[in-house]
Amino acid sequence: MSPAPALQKVAIVGAGGRVGGEFAKALLKTGNHTVTAITRAGSKSSLPDGIQTIEVNYDDEESIVAACKGQQFLAITLGVTAPPDLHGKIVKAAVSAGVKYIMPNVYGYDPENINLTSGNSYSAMSAGRLKEVTSAGGTYIALTCGFWYEWSLGLGMYGIDIANKTVVLMDDGKTKICTSTFPQCGRAFAALLSLPESGASPCLADWKNKPVYMNSFLVSQRDMLDSVNRANGTKDEDWTITHEGSEQRHKDAMEKMKTGDRRAFATAMYSRMFFQNGDGDYTSRGLANEVLGLPKENLDEATKVVVKMVDKGYSLATVGMGS
Repeated sequence: MSPAPALQKVAIVGAGGRVGGEFAKALLKTGNHTVTAITRAGSKSSLPDGIQTIEVNYDDEESIVAACKGQQFLAITLGVTAPPDLHGKIVKAAVSAGVKYIMPNVYGYDPENINLTSGNSYSAMSAGRLKEVTSAGGTYIALTCGFWYEWSLGLGMYGIDIANKTVVLMDDGKTKICTSTFPQCGRAFAALLSLPESGASPCLADWKNKPVYMNSFLVSQRDMLDSVNRANGTKDEDWTITHEGSEQRHKDAMEKMKTGDRRAFATAMYSRMFFQNGDGDYTSRGLANEVLGLPKENLDEATKVVVKMVDKGYSLATVGMGS
């Protein structure tokens, strides 16, 4: 059987956001795809040059179906404030429209790690989103990239508050996890969609209803703090450093979530990744970095980008996550 060519028509929900924007820019750069942004009617989001746009009413399934007609691949990138039922609506409409592959809004945890999917609200939600695709009769390809490095370090989610020079090291601070930069995610997405759909490996069909595991770095909090020190010209003595057990921090955050504490969800989500059992390191699953031709990135260069973001005021308030 001759190989099927690479998919040509790709749609992205959330192309005006950080990761969706990286997806769009990287794919457009190949020059081999028609890339369409599916956006809410009246949205003022800035979109990459060269992308097509279709406005939809997300409360009207037929509107979403119409936007997805003719698309071969749909990537869903939703913000944290998106309505909880929106993902399922988009999936159902995409399957009805005949979209062959859906990349669900599942980019952080390893969706095949039962330790995670059975015991945490975020990972359970991620597993549920995969099931939304298969239950609707669709096919998913998940991009498992760990948490985004710039977002997580810049907003203090990794326990390092650059602006206030405070650090909470979980356990001994040496548990390594996978994390990825926004550009690396974009490169992975474009490389994946540039593969033949089927035929000899590597091809897109290799990852039918599977995760594509990739990363930028396998690092610990200690590694990240050392990198920030190099970028800032600081030393440990310049920081207020405390320690917490990752499991206790997770337990406490889960309790706080019951009171409606918005920040507690993020604390629980991130502290769970740093459990010392290694759940945050999925490299043993087999990374696709080499297959996709992804470059080896420099940690300090990525950290310098984050430090500049923080210097310019990047914070929970500026990304709409303030209390």
